[in-house]
Formats: sequence, C-alpha cells, structure tokens
Amino acid sequence: MPFLDYVLQIPSYGWKDTAGYLVKPTAGQILKEFVSRLNLFKTRKNWLPVFSWLKVACLAVFFVLFLVYYLSWWTLLAAFIYGMVIMGTHGTIWHHRYCTHGAYKFRNKFWRFVTQNLTINVIPEEIYVISHHVHHSKSDQPGDPYNAQAGFLYCFLADVNHQPIAKDLSEGDYNRVKSLMKHTGLKANTYTQYARWGSYVNPYRAILSWILNWGFWYTIFYLLGGNALAFSLFGAAGFWAVGVRTFNYDGHARGKDRQRTGTDYNHNDKSINQLWPGLVAGEWHNNHHLYPKSARSGFKPHQVDLAWYYIKLMNWLGAVTEYNDNKKQFYERYYLPYKNAHLKVNES
Repeated sequence: MPFLDYVLQIPSYGWKDTAGYLVKPTAGQILKEFVSRLNLFKTRKNWLPVFSWLKVACLAVFFVLFLVYYLSWWTLLAAFIYGMVIMGTHGTIWHHRYCTHGAYKFRNKFWRFVTQNLTINVIPEEIYVISHHVHHSKSDQPGDPYNAQAGFLYCFLADVNHQPIAKDLSEGDYNRVKSLMKHTGLKANTYTQYARWGSYVNPYRAILSWILNWGFWYTIFYLLGGNALAFSLFGAAGFWAVGVRTFNYDGHARGKDRQRTGTDYNHNDKSINQLWPGLVAGEWHNNHHLYPKSARSGFKPHQVDLAWYYIKLMNWLGAVTEYNDNKKQFYERYYLPYKNAHLKVNES
C-alpha cells in the first residue's frame, strides 16, 4: 500500500466504502469524530488538534474584545489588511510553497526562522504539510483529507478529523514523515517520543514556540499602537484562522464542476482560480495544482501574487538562493496553445 494511503489517521467513518466510492459522512458523524479527537482524556495523542483549536479559541477572545472595545475605522482597516492580506500571504509563503512543496530554498536557518515567524503563529506545520502531500496525491478522490465533494463541514473540521498523522506508524514510516518535514527546521520527536505523543513535533517545544511568538508580536503591536492595535491584529488573526478552514472547499468549487475555459487549465481535479484568494494571498489554486512546486502561481499579468513578490524580494536580498518558477512552461504548454486555437476559431 502506498505510504500516502495510510500516513494520515483514518477517521472512524473511513475514506471510502467497500465499492471504492467516497464516504460522505453525516454532520452527526463528523461532529462525533471531531469531539472524539479533541478528547485528551481518551488519549494524550490528541494533544496537537487540541493545541491547534486552543489557539483559535484564544484568538476568538481577542476578536470579541476588539469588536467591543477597540473597533474604529483605523483598527478595522488594520485588521482587514492583517487578516485578509498579511496572514493569508504568509500562509502561502511558509506553509504552502516552502514547508509543503519546497518551491524555494533559504540561504540559512536565520532567514528561514524569520520567514516562519513573520506573523502570529496559528497553524501547526505538521498538520498542514503531511496532509497537503496527501491532498495533491488524491485531489478530489477518496482519501483527500479535505475533499469538497463530502461537504463544507468535512472540509472545515478537516484539521482535526482528517489531517493529523497516524498514531501507529512503523519506525520506517515515521522516518518518511521526518524526511517530509526536515527542511522546515522543526525538531522532530524521536520514534519513542512519537509513540508517546503521536506527533512529529514535541508538545513542550510547540507550546514554548507559541508563547514566544505571541509574546513577541503582542509587544511589537502594543509599542506601535497600544492595546487597540494589538487586540485588532490578534483578533484579525483569529478571523483568518477560522476563514482559512473554508478555503479548500471553495478552492475546489464546493465539489462541483465549475472550471472555466481559458481560466482553469488543470482538469485533473476540481480546483479553480479565484480572484479574491489570488489577489490577497497569491492563491491561484488551479495554477498551483498545475505546477505545485512553483514559487509563483500568479502566471498571467492580472494574477497578482504577493507571496511570489516576497520570495523574489528575498532572492534579491540574498536570503533565498533558489526557487522554481513555472511561468514560462505555463505559457508554452497551456496559455499560448489555448490563445492560438481561440484565434484560429475566431478567424474562421
């Protein structure tokens, strides 16, 4: 059985039925699985999903207090820019293009650390990276951890129900997980520690990193604009933390066939290019599925790609030494043949 078929913890309702078709669990089944996997009394190996949602809960407090005490035109603007643009773009730069796909390389550990901590720490890299490899391997097929065809809730709660790594991997398979995570700079548990905690990252290191990151950014925001700015931006991070869980459902057209000729060129799955995620986070999703290892996914002139601009800036500064850019291949293999064929049709 291929490694990516079993590297993730299989939900109680399974990925597919006996005939090989996608299992579409009921809302009740999904919520039951969600509660079970957040139960630390059941097993300490549930700690990482609990940790992830604990951050969301803490950020939700900031968000509510922002609305009650600090809402004004300037804090709303700051929150919008931070939550919609900065957080989203950083997720594309760090979690997506670097941690998962290795689309570029840093000169040294310092620049990697800086990029990792450019924003408020929210999503555990381990939950994102391993499951995203599976997503690309099984996009819109049974086993895809956020298969849009199974519904909104299936995708929204995927970080708990479908994305954590399996808790019973052999030492050899755990080493394969380590190889997929090594370049991120996160220190790995030993196999003995993995057997105890059920995770790649150690909880003590994860909690310390969280405290230091949040403490640093709260201090910076406070010095720049007092509690008003700090609560606004932490609240914005909370809004993004919830909103980002809806992205793959929308990015795969809510499980429908909504690809557009001349806009979406990858037809191996249901991914689509969307204007808003593209403009604010560089997430031209169909382009990305066409060339997942490209550091740029905004190939056309109107496809603004803020994540790519950061990577290019870092390359200009010498902080990034290598990157993949598939714009030329996209034009040669997809856009120009389509454009030329379209012109011939119009001429005839």
